[in-house]
Amino acid sequence: MRGLAEDAAYLRSVIDSIDGPVVIAGHSYGGSVMSEAADGADNVTALVYIASFHLEPGESTGELAAKYPGGELGPALAPRPFPAADGSTGSDLYIKPEEFRRVFAADVEPEITDRMAATQRPIAAKALEDKATKAAWRTIPSWALITTQDLAIPAESMRFMAERAGSHTTEIDASHAVSVSRPTVVAEIIDAAARATTR
Repeated sequence: MRGLAEDAAYLRSVIDSIDGPVVIAGHSYGGSVMSEAADGADNVTALVYIASFHLEPGESTGELAAKYPGGELGPALAPRPFPAADGSTGSDLYIKPEEFRRVFAADVEPEITDRMAATQRPIAAKALEDKATKAAWRTIPSWALITTQDLAIPAESMRFMAERAGSHTTEIDASHAVSVSRPTVVAEIIDAAARATTR
């Protein structure tokens, strides 16, 4: 969660190290990363977007998050400076603890969201601003889980991206933290993608 090119290069190194078919599932910004990383990877058979982003080259994660109204994550973020590798100062983005459950995980029990808020890993602002250069979903079959109560990525934005990609789409009444609140549904979609594209 440092920058799109860096994160995609790391993921691609993992993909290339696997002997056999690969199904990649990405949540949120993870969809941006896997779309970039999987392009041209012959062993990737399916992409599964879990409350996630399908970027076109030239688009950024932040741009797609704001494409439709309803997203409330931006105002809930607290920036913190960090030293970047090139000597400059970057900005890490944390979700304010008092806003975490409301905007990210409203259908998760408070004692769990308290822990999630305290242990969250920040994302560098640069990662949300970086422009995509590839779109693996153009050539690899994709599945999308759209979370209709999502305040981090508006459902309308997810629908737009999934329709553009021709993804097999499922909608669920859940928050952005659907992997925590509805793990069985998430697992079933990943399983369906694997069964449909691998032997």
